[in-house]
Amino acid sequence: MGVLLAAGKGTRIRPFSDTLPKPLLPVLGRPLLVWQIDAMVALGIRDITIVIGHLGHQIVQTLGDGSAFGVRLSYVEQDRMLGIAHAVGQLERGVDRPFLLFLGDIFFETRDLGSLLTRFRQPGVHAVLAVKREPSAEAIRRNFTVEIDAQGFVRRVIEKPRHPKTDIKGCGLYLFDPAIFDAIRRTPRTALRDEYELTDAIQIFIEYGYGVVAAEVVEDDLNLSTPKDLLDLNLHVLAKSGRSMLVDPEALVESGARLERSVVGRGARVPQGAVLESCLVLPGVSVPAGHHQRRIFAADGPVDC
Repeated sequence: MGVLLAAGKGTRIRPFSDTLPKPLLPVLGRPLLVWQIDAMVALGIRDITIVIGHLGHQIVQTLGDGSAFGVRLSYVEQDRMLGIAHAVGQLERGVDRPFLLFLGDIFFETRDLGSLLTRFRQPGVHAVLAVKREPSAEAIRRNFTVEIDAQGFVRRVIEKPRHPKTDIKGCGLYLFDPAIFDAIRRTPRTALRDEYELTDAIQIFIEYGYGVVAAEVVEDDLNLSTPKDLLDLNLHVLAKSGRSMLVDPEALVESGARLERSVVGRGARVPQGAVLESCLVLPGVSVPAGHHQRRIFAADGPVDC
């Protein structure tokens, strides 16, 4: 089965997260969560649970029972924002089999994601952590890294290391045996952030004798943290698609308007004479006349990125 974590408030991506859960923000016109659902469907996963919180009713209204995407969706609410391990712990009563976990605010580009399942089936393996080789030490310091022994098992999981010793970065994608819930129950809150860290739970899991391995299946993991991230993600996926622009069939781009490396959402309007360069127009928004560069157009006005 699959699990998507989508409960966070997304304070750094305001003003968009004031009215829409961050995992519903559009990537080429489709909610980020839908891209993740598609990735799970490609692996044969049909039962998916979404952990919701901030504006969670909008996620339920948008995705429904999942039948439109070929899956069966269920929802669990995280009523207090106490960290990722706490969010995963909300699933304990309803999960009795291995589960693939995605953090719901990351766009993953993967290679051979199915090899994650293959590694999990190997003897003595109870969890697989998706990782990538990361040349930027700063990027590793913002996430986590692992130390691996000669047999290929993870021995240490280090959250936000000050001085990374390897170029391995964790990516927010995991495959767990349900025994992880026992480790989560034994995980203390951190003194620094007063949250239950998933990396702490994984370390406890290892110390209890469970086998944890890492799999280099992630080519890129694009975090959706700020307005700039939202624009850059859309432009990145647009470029990967080989297109110079994307206009929703139900959007109106008037004659004489010019678009370059831009995405225009459903029901949006771009007037005659407007020029958009590297812009994102959210659904239902009208763009003012003029020349615009690196802007997101939202109902409350444009946001420069």
